Amino acid sequence: MMEQTERQLQSLRAQIGQLGDDAASQIRREQLRRDMKQLLEACRTLSPADKVYLARHPSRPGTADYISALFTDFFEQQGDRLSAEDGSIYGGIALFHGKPVTVMGHRKGKDLQENLRCNFGMPNPEGYRKALRLMEGAEKFRRPIITFIDTPGAYPGMAAEEKGQGSAIAHCLAAMSRLTVPFIAVVTGEGGSGGALALGMGNSVLMLEHAIYSVLSPEGFASILWKDSSRSGEAAQVMGLTAQDLLNLGVIDEIIPEPLGGAHQNPKQIYRRLDAALTEQLERLSKIKDLQRHRFGKYRAMGNGFLYDAGRDSQ
Repeated sequence: MMEQTERQLQSLRAQIGQLGDDAASQIRREQLRRDMKQLLEACRTLSPADKVYLARHPSRPGTADYISALFTDFFEQQGDRLSAEDGSIYGGIALFHGKPVTVMGHRKGKDLQENLRCNFGMPNPEGYRKALRLMEGAEKFRRPIITFIDTPGAYPGMAAEEKGQGSAIAHCLAAMSRLTVPFIAVVTGEGGSGGALALGMGNSVLMLEHAIYSVLSPEGFASILWKDSSRSGEAAQVMGLTAQDLLNLGVIDEIIPEPLGGAHQNPKQIYRRLDAALTEQLERLSKIKDLQRHRFGKYRAMGNGFLYDAGRDSQ
């Protein structure tokens, strides 16, 4: 449904752009705007497949957009100090309301050339080693860490595996478990598999309303379970990958509401909401004495309610 709605919205915008300034055009413009509003109102109830579509939308704000909108004095840090630079992980040091933080996230790119340079947001081992370097620097200099997650997953190529993809992700997970500084992870688009989890073990995990977070893609799920990737919509329905599903399971801590039709319809609105949420979470985490123990307890208890309910149902 959402894909068809997007095409209709684009058609209406094109018609509005072609109108002149005369009285008849003004009336027609208002009619078209009312039609657009009605289409967006229909987006209040979306299926999991619709949310997958929105999470992957090419116009959706990315890590670079969030850093530019929410932080000041950003200083990018590149390279893993071992082998190479990976453009699919973008990060460095910045100020958030005047306070120094380390900020990083996945970067997909905005056009084909940038998509290729960033490998469509699928990091190689050097990208995760760069993320690890930024985390270790934040720990040393007592800076809070904020990550933005938007990736289909870690790059699955043979060269990546030969260079230690699994090991690089594992080292990130181990480092995150030892951090003693506040750590907030925000799932802004796709949260795919270990490639997302490598930046996701925060004390607080936030998720945009139409983002997704799962062990694999709906297409992969359908291919494995039913040998038919075309059933991805059906797979999305049963995977429990939406923000609402994950909040109920205790995997995430807060949902950031999106504008009708997705974050790309009104990026400034989502920036304001995310700014307020990050400010509130940093203030809350600053009052916790042992953040390492807090993080351990959070992940140790994850899913307990689900397991309790499943056990009770089986009796």
